[in-house]
Amino acid sequence: MDKVILRPRREESILRFHPWVFSGAIARIVGTPAEGDLVAVYSSDDRYLATGHYQIGSIAVRILSFDEDPLAPDFWEKMVRRAFQVRVACGLHGSETTNCYRLVHGEGDGLPGLIIDYYDGVCVLQAHSVGMFKAKGAICEALQAVYGDSLRAVYDKSSGTAPFKAGLDLVDGYLYRAPGFTADEQVVLENGNRFCVNWNEGQKTGFFLDQRENRAHVGRLAKGRTVLNLFCYTGGFSIYALQAGAVHVDSVDSSRKAMDMVDRNVALNGFTPDRHTSYCADAIEFLRDVPEGKYDLMIVDPPAFAKHRGALKNALRAYQRLNAAAISKVAPGGFVFTFSCSQVVDKEAFALAVFSAAAQCGRSVRILDRLNQPADHAVNIYHPEGEYLKGLLLYVE
Repeated sequence: MDKVILRPRREESILRFHPWVFSGAIARIVGTPAEGDLVAVYSSDDRYLATGHYQIGSIAVRILSFDEDPLAPDFWEKMVRRAFQVRVACGLHGSETTNCYRLVHGEGDGLPGLIIDYYDGVCVLQAHSVGMFKAKGAICEALQAVYGDSLRAVYDKSSGTAPFKAGLDLVDGYLYRAPGFTADEQVVLENGNRFCVNWNEGQKTGFFLDQRENRAHVGRLAKGRTVLNLFCYTGGFSIYALQAGAVHVDSVDSSRKAMDMVDRNVALNGFTPDRHTSYCADAIEFLRDVPEGKYDLMIVDPPAFAKHRGALKNALRAYQRLNAAAISKVAPGGFVFTFSCSQVVDKEAFALAVFSAAAQCGRSVRILDRLNQPADHAVNIYHPEGEYLKGLLLYVE
């Protein structure tokens, strides 16, 4: 195995089990590893530190093991099984009311660069590194070993997430299908609500599983209210609000495909059209034209405004403008659920942007709750960067 030798005193983060080696910490490389190869990481005084996937970029090694022995043949099955056991312990697998969850959450499950979402027997895989992309065959075999005959399919959807490299066949498709399985979508349960998930054409793996608990929170407050769900995607928050007894829900997204799926999900759960309206429109422009006081519960869940630190300043201004528009329009005594999924925007920066928005509006605003990602999107305690989803529940007078 090729070796990565660090500069003096640059091993401290690895000794604290942080799973990344940055390129600036490397003194030299012994050998000529190709991107995605396994490499051993050593300190400047030749002490073994870790083994991981080598890659070209600011993150040079994504660590898979801190043990000196090379990865054992059963490594992938062992790691997938550990992740599965966490979901069992959390009451997700085997639940009568929920049969979809995140099985592997990258660094949170000790597998940096890998996402696997589970949809009632179908696993959808996304590799965010060349190393994970090259290991997808072994990962598929591990999923078959863990789930056994209950596994109906494994779908690789890495074309939009794996780094583009010559020689990688970045074409989405099935790694495994049980005999007779032909669907590209299916209906799943989340807290008793039914959703149609299409992993082939949908965003990410087909559904935003990270908002499960926050959708339930909306359900607890939506009864008797008029609800606006902005950036609604396939209508997750909308269905929970309708199920809880909202008077009316308006769902807004710029994607025609997403809005078609919203309408399917509304019908799937038995709600009549008089209680829900879909708008295929730019959410920010739609909010600008909303009459003040029309809605007394709003969900503001935009896509990531900043995907790298260079975009942070502009992203914070965008969050401020968007939240100022929502706070200014919501009815007195109304709730605003507002979120950021930008990893580079931390909790404090997001809260400050929302504070600035409230101050701009001059309304009395209370923070009732701070919202985050659920247990199946676990955060490695040694990798706080994994806590990407943050939100606030606001009460506006």
